[in-house]
Amino acid sequence: MIRAPLPPRLTPLADEFGLVPLYGDIHNHCDLSYGHGRFADALARAALQLDFVSITGHAHWPDMPVDDPSVAHIVAFHVEGFAKLREGWPGHFAALAKASTDRLVVFPGYEIHSAAHGDYTIVYRDLDQAPLLLENSPAELKQALDRELSGRAFAFPHHIGYRLGARGINWDTFDPALSPFVEMNSMHGCAEASETDRGYLHSMGPVDGRSTMQHGLAAGHVFGIVGNTDHHSAFPGSYGHGRMAAYATGRDRSSVWDAMLARRTNALTGDNIHLLAAVGNAVQGGIVPPSKDGMLRIEAVAGGFIDAIDVIRNGKLAHRISPEITPALLPEAPETVLYLELGWGARGRSHRWEGRIAVEDGEILSVEPRFRGAEIVSPLEGDDHGHALPSIALDGDAVRFAVTAEANPNNATSATQGLALRLKLGTRAVIRAELSGQRVDIPAERLFEGAKSGNLGPIDSPAWRFHALPRPHQWQWHGEVPLGSFDAGESLYIRLRQAGAQMAWTSPIFCRAPEAR
Repeated sequence: MIRAPLPPRLTPLADEFGLVPLYGDIHNHCDLSYGHGRFADALARAALQLDFVSITGHAHWPDMPVDDPSVAHIVAFHVEGFAKLREGWPGHFAALAKASTDRLVVFPGYEIHSAAHGDYTIVYRDLDQAPLLLENSPAELKQALDRELSGRAFAFPHHIGYRLGARGINWDTFDPALSPFVEMNSMHGCAEASETDRGYLHSMGPVDGRSTMQHGLAAGHVFGIVGNTDHHSAFPGSYGHGRMAAYATGRDRSSVWDAMLARRTNALTGDNIHLLAAVGNAVQGGIVPPSKDGMLRIEAVAGGFIDAIDVIRNGKLAHRISPEITPALLPEAPETVLYLELGWGARGRSHRWEGRIAVEDGEILSVEPRFRGAEIVSPLEGDDHGHALPSIALDGDAVRFAVTAEANPNNATSATQGLALRLKLGTRAVIRAELSGQRVDIPAERLFEGAKSGNLGPIDSPAWRFHALPRPHQWQWHGEVPLGSFDAGESLYIRLRQAGAQMAWTSPIFCRAPEAR
């Protein structure tokens, strides 16, 4: 029940291709280098809500501005962090192996900064002891990886949207043989295009249009996309900071690795959205030959109300689907998603939530934790809050959980915690919850009308919110979009936006002439 996969009846297109969506974060940080929170806690938190993970160490910055006194404080913590990683790197493989289970695949990883080429995250396939390979350019890095770990390592550019020269992507030195995908979305923001809902707000600067995903596609590059958190407080998969999906043939290490190399990946913001696109016999990341009468098949199972599903073709909006206007629902799928959100209260405070949720005249089919970590990036900003690890477990037919929620730091940044339950409900279903000692009973029909909220005490006390329940047609869509002539050089991808601003993007599908593939 905890993180149970979607059943095949909700994912017939994925089942046709023999694929299952797995959710991970392969770029995030902790005290392995410079970062907050313990390495052991990062692995424990990953196991709560991810299928695969890589814990990233900061390793190298060949063109670091060591002679500029105005950034000496930044140079200092990088130098210290690099040294810490080098010292701890050999010994951390044993912890990775211990944490890797049949429920969580763990990959070793580290990153290299570069003003000239952009920052790259390096991921190793296996847990065998292997050295840090600290090179100064993508070309040199590829040579080293091919020499030492042929077929067992790749690297990908991350936070690509910064301008060239400020650690954004250099499309001129991008090599698809080194990088199956680019990290398009993370806590830094979204670099899909020049204008998005998730702009870059970090001190490093804003997005440059020539460092975006769409610019890379327009230049003819072939690549997949992913999201990761780039979280710096030992919380892989931190909700709302970024995440990736990999469409794999199984849950094992080789299957996840092969899915990443094949670019069968999605970028996500937070919810574990299932979004699959297919043209002919290829899904996202694939290459298809030109056709005169192409058809795009789409399968979407969201984490809440779907606002729109967009088909982006050659960088332009080509088709928009609104499930409220044109529903396309699978038969016999009378399920819904219950999202409980916890937090609020007086600024600067936190509350340890302990709770239990059960359903009368209904069944809990799966539970998706939506836990998030602290909003701390630089070591200069503060320290890890040191809260107890979240927990979530079955309690008979109910779910019991505990998690600490910080109050929202301002009116634009959420620090709430949550969990989502996929439910099958009877006609008289009632949600019965205990939330930090408060008993809450809500008829399901009340939540189909709209959200219900409450406080644990008077105004400014911690609060809870049961979000509105979506009807099946509001969170699922399965259908086809005619493409007409799909010609060599074209590309398309799918973007899904939920009410509440959670999003998902598929890797592109590329059309290339057979001789150009």
